[in-house]
Amino acid sequence: MKIRRASAAVAAVAAGALLLSACSSPAADDEPQSEESMAEESTDAEQISDPCKVDTGTTETAEGEVKYSVGEDEFLGYNTLTPETYSTYNSAVTERMQGGFWYFGVDGTICHDETFGTYEAISEDPLQVQYTIADDAAWSDGTPITYADFLLEWATKAVTADGTVTEDGTETPLFNSVSGLTLGDYTPEGPQADAADAKSFQYDYERIYADWEIIIEAPLPAHVVAEQIGVTTEELVTAIQELDMSVLEPAAEFWATGWLSETPGELPDPALVPSSGPYMFKEDGWVAGQSITLTANENYWGAPAATQDLTFRFAAADTHVQALQNGDLDVIEPQATVDTVDQLEQLGSAVTVTTGQTLTWEHLDFNFNNGVFSDSLEAREAFAYCVPRQKIVDDLIKPIDDTAVVMNAREVFPFQTEKYDEIVAESYDGRYDEVDLDMAAEKFAAAGLEEGTEVRIGYSAPNPRRADEVASIKASCDQVGFEVVDAGSPEFFDKDLPNGDYEVALFAWAGSGQKASGQNIYATDQPQNYGGYSDEVVDEAWDTLASTVDESVHVEQTKVIEKQLWDTLFGIPLFAHPGVGAYSSDLENVRDTAAQSGIVWNAEQWARAS
Repeated sequence: MKIRRASAAVAAVAAGALLLSACSSPAADDEPQSEESMAEESTDAEQISDPCKVDTGTTETAEGEVKYSVGEDEFLGYNTLTPETYSTYNSAVTERMQGGFWYFGVDGTICHDETFGTYEAISEDPLQVQYTIADDAAWSDGTPITYADFLLEWATKAVTADGTVTEDGTETPLFNSVSGLTLGDYTPEGPQADAADAKSFQYDYERIYADWEIIIEAPLPAHVVAEQIGVTTEELVTAIQELDMSVLEPAAEFWATGWLSETPGELPDPALVPSSGPYMFKEDGWVAGQSITLTANENYWGAPAATQDLTFRFAAADTHVQALQNGDLDVIEPQATVDTVDQLEQLGSAVTVTTGQTLTWEHLDFNFNNGVFSDSLEAREAFAYCVPRQKIVDDLIKPIDDTAVVMNAREVFPFQTEKYDEIVAESYDGRYDEVDLDMAAEKFAAAGLEEGTEVRIGYSAPNPRRADEVASIKASCDQVGFEVVDAGSPEFFDKDLPNGDYEVALFAWAGSGQKASGQNIYATDQPQNYGGYSDEVVDEAWDTLASTVDESVHVEQTKVIEKQLWDTLFGIPLFAHPGVGAYSSDLENVRDTAAQSGIVWNAEQWARAS
């Protein structure tokens, strides 16, 4: 999972990592909305049952331009996997021009891109996966996409600064990748193939990893790296296989810095940034502070981009609705506010609006490192009994999405109905569904708490919706004896959360199709377990879940994890975030998504109605 920060939302998948979610701007996605009389309801997504991209029948690219904005941040670089470039603002652009074996569908389904290639687990124990790149898959400069590209991708997540392959993922990486050494930790031998230019390769896993499907990401061009450091692609492949640091060190240096855009508005030399997707950089298409434009990749071997140019405008979220009305933007994901929805309603049939739940969920987490809740289950129970979860959903979320419900799980979402119902039925008995002040008071006394016990609820501020959530909790829980304090701060993610300066943390995780990423949050001594929670039952269940590809085991262990998290009260889930999208009604094939990639996920299919 991933953290979405208020100033720079992260997007690309780093295996095993989650994303904290705040919003794309300080107030975005955090104010109540209404959709009482939407301009025009979108039915496209409802009519398409396939969560993956569908064949739209596009055979040639139409002239024209479609304009979209993910936010006001400037484009940063072609390589989105460095700490300097790892953001949704960046990946929204690069994902249009960097293909791979898979992508997330609208509900988090892992979809296979067979235009790029195919993959298959040929053995489950030991786990062995065979990958086959499409014969005609090639970079836009004509260079075939091969094993060399994926061997380099492995090296960026496997080779240590000491010139060895990682043993446990804890060493210092040679490459400045946000993914760390995760891939080498599971596959220390790396992908195997007959030659550097092979179109197929195999991964043999030293130990099974539940999320093996998504750990192999879209590659960057090995031939570019090789040329920039003065070797052939074959020599780069040999250097990786032999851990020749005289070659690998300059390769890592270029990989980390050679694709950074140091001067906004100046695109890299086209030879450095070939495309493996339906779009590529447009010559002179970057205007600093204003926009960056992609144009159709004429050498793309798959279905062509539906519209010639795709422009990403660097526009603040609170300007998007007006920009949609003016025609400066064609597709938006606006701030979730009542004012926003009112403005969209006033645009009438010219605009189509989409709403629904997303794979981002709001929650309250207790601090186990110190404070009133750290060693007292009864204190945590007292608080849980007084949190008005239903009122929060009714007042703040249902006006946006009338299907919204109180969320009673963490690893599965209410709109994933069948699995959600099964897991919740066996892990949670409903005891905290409604406020029970009498039971809260009883637990408060049993915990030995004193009247006026302070509970600081920390969150990233300013954030009107979360301020309203805290106000609702205070109105209820102060009646029991707590003194709830709104401890919202602009420094919450950078200071308060990592330093444990709170009793309860209020934020959201942005989920995806990952199966084992929650281990980073709930298992002992994991990097995203900020509150210091530890439980042997949970640890063992996560180890079992993460070390198998058996879906039935995943479900059963998720039940164990969810039940123990409820019984020990790690924290309190609240709701799945609602999403709002809007687009000009003369566009076709725009589909909203619950996944992290946002509505731009299938932008290559957007087309003007004929």
